[in-house]
Amino acid sequence: MNKKLIIIIVLLLVIVGGLTYFSFQQHNENKEMAQLFALDKQEMENEYNSFATQYDELQVQINNDSLKQKLESEKLKTQRLLEELRQVKTTDAAEIARLKKELKTVRAVLRTYIIQIDSLNRLNEVLTNENKEVKMKYSEATSQINSLSQEKKNLNQKVTLAAQLDATNISISAKNKRGKETDKVSNVKKLAISFSIVKNITAETGERTLYIRIAKPDNDILSNGNSTFTYENRSLDYSIKKYIEYTGEEQNVTVYWDVQEYLPAGTYNVYIFAEGNMIGQKSFSLK
Repeated sequence: MNKKLIIIIVLLLVIVGGLTYFSFQQHNENKEMAQLFALDKQEMENEYNSFATQYDELQVQINNDSLKQKLESEKLKTQRLLEELRQVKTTDAAEIARLKKELKTVRAVLRTYIIQIDSLNRLNEVLTNENKEVKMKYSEATSQINSLSQEKKNLNQKVTLAAQLDATNISISAKNKRGKETDKVSNVKKLAISFSIVKNITAETGERTLYIRIAKPDNDILSNGNSTFTYENRSLDYSIKKYIEYTGEEQNVTVYWDVQEYLPAGTYNVYIFAEGNMIGQKSFSLK
């Protein structure tokens, strides 16, 4: 073998060895790069997940609907980018770089909202403390007003009670067709109810309307129908309606009920009302 051939063979061996070494080095570098991209991708996924969770936590801290909608929009964007990242291959360096850039934007936006919400929370805390103080003062003022109102109400009730009409000396007479008194229910044709409206200088003078209710033993009211008045926010049937001109002095009143219905034996009750108050009551019995 001549000298030139030996030199050529040696050169070829050097070249082949160099290429083999370079290929081996390149393979190792590519493997290391792939591992780095995989780690980088995993780290980015963790951050995206963390940001989405933080958006949820921020939404819980606020009551502002407009701000909640913005946070929800950012959270959905973060979840969309996370899904894109999961679909990217570790060898797609360009796409990973793009999503890394997006991650920086998400991080900056999230930081802005955190600062904004923290500021709002601190402001709300100040306003809450001020509100508590205002409520306390208002409660104290309301308590004083209620106390004065109750005193006034008590005085008004006393004045109202003092001015209320009162019926005394109530008597009921059952009469037969000849106008004579009877206690036999089968003979009763008319009921005469007499009473006195007592003197009261504190009561207003003028026309007054009296309502008389006659209750049978079963508590059914003797009534001509469609005859009602208001008492304690209820409509009550009445038997007799009587107008009087009250002068403040004692006044005797007599009213009559003509019996046209069946009357059972037993105890009857008569109730007298005026100006929304029951001013007298009396019972009587028929055999």
